[in-house]
Amino acid sequence: MKKSIVIIPTFNEINNIKNLINEIIELMPSTDILVVDDNSPDGTGGLVEELSKTDKRIRLIKRSGKLGLGTAYIAGFKYLLANGYDIAFQMDADFSHDPKELPNFLEKIERYDLVIGSRYIQGVNVVNWPMRRLLLSYFANFYTRVITGMPCKDATGGFKCFRREVLEAINLDEVRSNGYSFQIEMNFKAFKKGFSLHEHPITFVDRVEGTSKMSKKIVREAVVMVWKLRIKSILGIL
Repeated sequence: MKKSIVIIPTFNEINNIKNLINEIIELMPSTDILVVDDNSPDGTGGLVEELSKTDKRIRLIKRSGKLGLGTAYIAGFKYLLANGYDIAFQMDADFSHDPKELPNFLEKIERYDLVIGSRYIQGVNVVNWPMRRLLLSYFANFYTRVITGMPCKDATGGFKCFRREVLEAINLDEVRSNGYSFQIEMNFKAFKKGFSLHEHPITFVDRVEGTSKMSKKIVREAVVMVWKLRIKSILGIL
């Protein structure tokens, strides 16, 4: 049986994390959970640490401060590679990614190397976003598809499932992007290395508790990143 782990970066998610962990355990009892906490002032890391004392499936990486989403996932991927896991799920802590989709991802990863939870593969499946943000996300993905040539309608989404082999093939120390651009970079590198990508339709529901981590800096980084990836791909230095 393949060994899997769900990687969840957190910063001030104390109102969500316990309920999310409980739901994942109920749905996927044989899957471990790794929370990568960026020293949340609200005590998220402390709560997860207490939960881990009574359930060995719950793991915690405590970091010194707010170091970014991309580096959090890289820390999680390195943990996976060092501890013999075969499958990595990645998801947000705020229930915008429905944990009920995890068994569907697990089924699909048997046939593909990277499964991407897609908001745009069957129309537009986003709930509670203002129109401005929805249009920004939709056209950012269109822009990414045109510039990179990657056949992916939702390259910026963060609900995904990787096979170990994909993460082994990517030099994780060279991945330094965050936010939207991190998701694009990981997808593109997997695609260019010949791994199979599959978009699984999901409905994205904007967070109910807490505040969004989105910023103009994250958007700007993504705009530049697609050109960097295209140029490196042309030069053969990806």
